[in-house]
Amino acid sequence: MTRFAQTLDRLAATIEARKGVDPASSYTAKLLGEGAERLAKKFGEEAVETVIAAAQGDKAALASESADLIYHWLVLLAGLGVSLDEVAERLEAREGTSGLAEKASRKPS
Repeated sequence: MTRFAQTLDRLAATIEARKGVDPASSYTAKLLGEGAERLAKKFGEEAVETVIAAAQGDKAALASESADLIYHWLVLLAGLGVSLDEVAERLEAREGTSGLAEKASRKPS
């Protein structure tokens, strides 16, 4: 397992452990208690900050903002009850399929 995968697993487990903890004692618990809309907005804010760092070519800021983005993505998933295994299942289903073909196969929204 890669260092990134190990870190991701540990972080996801920590986030799960924060469910139901006193929000005054944990930023993660506070976020989880704020509901889906707030979690989605926070994830969106972090995505924008990541894009800005990338557009500016600032590698250090990109790494930092990416860490923030991934943390908030994991909190969003946990808050909505979506497991990393469910995400992995979707990724695995796309393996071996051209990105262009996969995108063309999606139903129009």
